[in-house]
Amino acid sequence: MPVTSTATKRPPSKPRFSTRQLAVIGVMTAVTCILAPLSLPIGPVPISLTNLAIYFSLYTLGTKFGCVSYLIYLLIGFIGVPVFSGFTSGPGKLLGPTGGYLIGFLPMALIAGIFIDKFISNRFICLLGMIGGTVVAYAFGTVWLAYQASLDWKAALMAGVIPFIPGDLLKMILAMLAGPQIRKQLARAGLFAG
Repeated sequence: MPVTSTATKRPPSKPRFSTRQLAVIGVMTAVTCILAPLSLPIGPVPISLTNLAIYFSLYTLGTKFGCVSYLIYLLIGFIGVPVFSGFTSGPGKLLGPTGGYLIGFLPMALIAGIFIDKFISNRFICLLGMIGGTVVAYAFGTVWLAYQASLDWKAALMAGVIPFIPGDLLKMILAMLAGPQIRKQLARAGLFAG
């Protein structure tokens, strides 16, 4: 007499990411890897396009996948591929004076992404979300810069925040104006990952 198993079979688990989502995450990670190294050294903290790439990732991927894309970018730079500002890489960059900004971009992406996802049709609220997230990134970066470079708070703010405010506002406005259109086109083509 054949023995029957009393164990029940589990249904196959749903993959965490679809092929389409992985492809779009990969594309936005590549965009970040291309834009972020382009920088203008003006002191201990260079002007870079990293945050612009993150804002566009949030519009094209949504919060969850935008944060995943940025984490992949950080991992790529951490293992030695020169994708950080000035074509640098490695753990030393993350632990160096500007590492706080690189880490601070993660909560920035989370905060800005939540606002973008919830209020995509209200550009002003999306802009407020990007500003709020950027303030958090500035805080992470300034604290780390002050500690690593032995600067007082005023010197750290002058080196890592004040000169960047106009350019960062311009990047946010650009993302706020173009981002919803990009998301709409991706959704229409069935490529929106969020």
